[in-house]
Amino acid sequence: MTDTATAPALGATKPATVPARPFFSSGPCAKPPGWDASKLATESLGRSHRSKIGKTHLAYCIDLMRELLNLPDTHRIGIVPGSDTGAFEMAMWTMLGARPVTTLAWESFGEGWVTDAVKQLKIDPTVIRADYGALPDLTQIDWATDVLFTWNGTTSGVRVPNADFIPADREGLSFADATSGVFAYDIDWSKIDVATFSWQKVLGGEGGHGVLILGPRAVERLESYTPAWPLPKVFRLVSKGKLTEGVFKGETINTPSMLAVEDAIASLEWAKSLGAGGLIARSDANAAALDRIVADRDWLGHLAADPASRSKTSVCLTVAGADEAFIKTMAGLLEKEGAAYDVAGYRDAPAGLRIWCGATVDTADIEALGPWLDWAYATAKNAV
Repeated sequence: MTDTATAPALGATKPATVPARPFFSSGPCAKPPGWDASKLATESLGRSHRSKIGKTHLAYCIDLMRELLNLPDTHRIGIVPGSDTGAFEMAMWTMLGARPVTTLAWESFGEGWVTDAVKQLKIDPTVIRADYGALPDLTQIDWATDVLFTWNGTTSGVRVPNADFIPADREGLSFADATSGVFAYDIDWSKIDVATFSWQKVLGGEGGHGVLILGPRAVERLESYTPAWPLPKVFRLVSKGKLTEGVFKGETINTPSMLAVEDAIASLEWAKSLGAGGLIARSDANAAALDRIVADRDWLGHLAADPASRSKTSVCLTVAGADEAFIKTMAGLLEKEGAAYDVAGYRDAPAGLRIWCGATVDTADIEALGPWLDWAYATAKNAV
């Protein structure tokens, strides 16, 4: 892994050093630097999540998230089942149908919300789309409708530049699938009525649990509107016409994994040591390092052409002349050498690479990746 053997025919030399932590998956993402399973707190394990210690640890996890996100007191935050997908579908199933809906889609997860709205809830939404790599015209949005969008498109590497496109006097609710965005961008929470994410992205936590954030207008909707369709137990946020406040104090709807909760707490405590600005700065530095790698190579490019809407976390790259098989070969070579894990683009996206640049990744490892991309590209070309 640290030798200087050469690839056949093209003479591409293997770099002398591999990234110290070659974890570039876009979910689950790299653990925080220095993470060690033996350091996780264990006193809540084997205990009921409804015990005093269970409730205390769940509430502490929520408090840490609130602090790091600079979430105002007007917004509730709760731990729910089903990762980000479960959290977003919970919001859709419980709040949509009160007024017309607009769905935005520029990558696969946005398209998933379109499918839910059209085929499952059958609410006939207005759909505004853009191709992979582009952002739709946000000025087309009718904010008299409820609006669903992804803050950061994990599978396309395209994000909204900020929350300026959301009017303060909107009539509808704003629903942000923000799973690859929270902790990596400064979000104006006054513009967000509903947001969802999972620990497995910027925090490098474990999957399976989602986080649901509700602003006051979302709470008002929940308490004043009853959807026409039945709701499964894990989606029910209201009892006798009032919000079930316990969900937002650590009293989860179903049984959580306390091991995953302890892991999230460890990641949040690491994040707290850096502060919200420190997390954003790390993501920015990683994205800038990858930008330099791309700029130095004529065979490598950004799927998201506009820097203003280019992700700083799930960065998607184009590879000249590459198809899915070529990318699979490159990714396999890098994994075999221990140089990079899980860097092939998402299955529904155009063939290319996807490099996670979130805060848990070290910039030095991004920088060390560049020469390995050269080697894998040259070796894959030779194999064609």
